[in-house]
Amino acid sequence: MTDLPFDDLGTVYDGPRPVRRVVSLVPSITEALASVDRAALVGATDWCTHPADLDVTRVRGTKNPDLAAIRALSPDLVVCTKEENRELDVRRLREAGVRVWVTDIETVPGAVASLERLLDVLGWPWPEWLLRSRSLWCGPVPPVTARVAMPIWRDPWMVVGSTTFTGDLLRRLGWENVFAEHPDRYPTVDLAAVDGAGADVVLLPDEPYVFTAEDGPEAFTRTPTRLVNGRLLTWYGPSLVEAATL
Repeated sequence: MTDLPFDDLGTVYDGPRPVRRVVSLVPSITEALASVDRAALVGATDWCTHPADLDVTRVRGTKNPDLAAIRALSPDLVVCTKEENRELDVRRLREAGVRVWVTDIETVPGAVASLERLLDVLGWPWPEWLLRSRSLWCGPVPPVTARVAMPIWRDPWMVVGSTTFTGDLLRRLGWENVFAEHPDRYPTVDLAAVDGAGADVVLLPDEPYVFTAEDGPEAFTRTPTRLVNGRLLTWYGPSLVEAATL
C-alpha cells in the first residue's frame, strides 16, 4: 500500500508538491487550471481556447502532441484524459521520465471529483466555481422534461451515445438522450435515424463540429433543432456553472 496520490487510472504521482510547472493536453482542464494558477501553466494544446488570452507554449493537438516540445518545457506534471489523448503519447512521455496524470471522465460528478483530486495533488486550492459545481451538479437527478438527441458531427452523422460526460450532463439538466442506451459512446448513425428517434429537439453544438444556422438545421424535416454552445455541454471546468442555466 502507498499513501501517495494516484490518478483516475491508478498511476501514482511521486513528484513535487505544490506543482509549479504543468502542461495540459485537455482544453477543459487547461481552463480549469488557468482559473487557479495561470503562472504555473507552461504549455497547452492548440485546442485550449479558454481563457482566450492564455499565453503559454502551444504543443500541437490532443491527438498529436509535440512530445519533444513538452519535454523541453521540463514540466513537473503533464495532464491528460483517457477520452481525448492517446495512450501511446502517455506511455512515451513516461518512458522519457515525464510524470503524467490521466483523468477518466464519464459523468458530471465524476468530473468534479476528478478535478478535486487533481487540484489536491497539485497542491492548489479549490476555486469557487468548483465548489459551486459540486452543489449544482452532484445532487439527485431531476425528472425528465424533454427527450433530446445531440449530434457531434455530420457526414457521417455521429451522436452522443452511452456513458459519456455530455450524456450525463444532459440527463442532469432534465433531458433524456434518446441514444443513451446505444452500445457505443459516440455512434455513427443515419440522419434518418436521428430525425426519427423521437426526440423533442435535436441539439446542434458549435463544437467539435461547428453547426450553424445554415449548416445543420436544414437537414432535419421531422424534429425541431436548437443551436447550443458546445463548450457548455462538453467541457468540465468553470463552464459548469453557466451550463446549469441551460
